Amino acid sequence: MKALRWWLLQRQLRSIQLLVLDVDGVLTDGGLWFDAEGHLSKRFDVRDGLGIRLLQQAGIDIAFLSGGQGGATEVRARQLGINNCLVGIKDKPAALTELQSQLGVSAEQTAFVGDDLNDLAVRPVIGLLFAPADACQPVRRGADAVLRRRGGHGAVRELAERILKARGRWGRLSRDGWKDRND
Repeated sequence: MKALRWWLLQRQLRSIQLLVLDVDGVLTDGGLWFDAEGHLSKRFDVRDGLGIRLLQQAGIDIAFLSGGQGGATEVRARQLGINNCLVGIKDKPAALTELQSQLGVSAEQTAFVGDDLNDLAVRPVIGLLFAPADACQPVRRGADAVLRRRGGHGAVRELAERILKARGRWGRLSRDGWKDRND
């Protein structure tokens, strides 16, 4: 059933123009680390980062959309060249609709990866919803597909590869490798 579900999503994966990522629990494992001075640290998976870069080079806009704050998310966004890093967001559907309008992207061309209840609220304004393997049950149940990888442990990279495969771009990359370009 899972393979069939992904096969059925191929056309929609090819039409994605905007991939929006929740941060805590998707790009990170959801843990928050504080030092003695109260500074927040987060762990990001480097393979997810490369997946994001590959999607950017394939012409897909990437955005971070998070209710949390703390600085580490903004730093990671800058490292990856992500211009749309929306943090401290209380109304995710409104923020996402505004971003889609700014970028000229429709709901059907938008995919979202989320892991918790506040992410379900974006469902009416997106075309595809994906969940990491360790997302809460309601999100896994409501997702178009559940990824095999956990948040902060390659879930975004897994989705990036699936999108690139659907677009016929993965074969060359997996055969010849990748060289960063400053496009």
